[in-house]
Amino acid sequence: MSKSEIDAFFTDKKQKGKIVNYKEGFRIVNYVIVGDDQKPLIIFVHGSPGSLSAFIDFLGDSTLLQYAQLISIDRPGFGYSNFGNAEPSLRKQAALIKSIINKNKNNRPVFLVGHSLGGPLIARVAMDYPELVAGLIMIAPSIDPKLEPYEWFRAPLATPFFSWFLPRSFRASNDEIYQLKPQLQEMLTLWPQVVAPTIVIQGKKDRLVSYENAYFAKEKIVNAPVTLKMVESMDHFVPWSNPELITSAIYEMISEHSKTAKNK
Repeated sequence: MSKSEIDAFFTDKKQKGKIVNYKEGFRIVNYVIVGDDQKPLIIFVHGSPGSLSAFIDFLGDSTLLQYAQLISIDRPGFGYSNFGNAEPSLRKQAALIKSIINKNKNNRPVFLVGHSLGGPLIARVAMDYPELVAGLIMIAPSIDPKLEPYEWFRAPLATPFFSWFLPRSFRASNDEIYQLKPQLQEMLTLWPQVVAPTIVIQGKKDRLVSYENAYFAKEKIVNAPVTLKMVESMDHFVPWSNPELITSAIYEMISEHSKTAKNK
């Protein structure tokens, strides 16, 4: 979505979204933020390809905004964050999300919501910066390296000759998906570092990401509670087909965190 499209989206909304765009090294970081900065912070992280617009409807949810401030980001290579220039390293992407958290944390809980490739990315944030993350909601996440499909065409498309024939969003997507399996393998020993309560939302009709990834999360996250929400008839495109599952998980996360904080 362009700036004018984002402005138009918020025209009839009581709470207006603000576009934030800054440089970190050679990287441009772009996101939209809306809501009260005294409430818990939710950061939405899209899949591949995608952009912050994948979660824009959540940013206009007046009921959700009663409970949280909301951010939706353009990951590196997508939207207005160096469009077409991907960052295959999940560790480096996680560092950029850390910067967004640090700029907005304001002494409150931060919950990360990641769809598809956004799932392993928010897990990486929780591994590398556990003190910054109060909870994870992974939606159809690609997290088990053994379940990553072999797609022969990705290697040639990643070469300089062929990559320039691709639309920039697909070039960025191919570059990071081609490198995803080794990135997930690198994370295998890091899962015990996840100490944030986690909810995994997964459909059994998902043809892009195996539903068995949800069981992998349950197996590997051993130092935090994990809740699986498996839906028999649901496919991969949960943010659009079943957004209520995501908002319900957010309410659940905020409520449980509040109860835990009161009991301390």
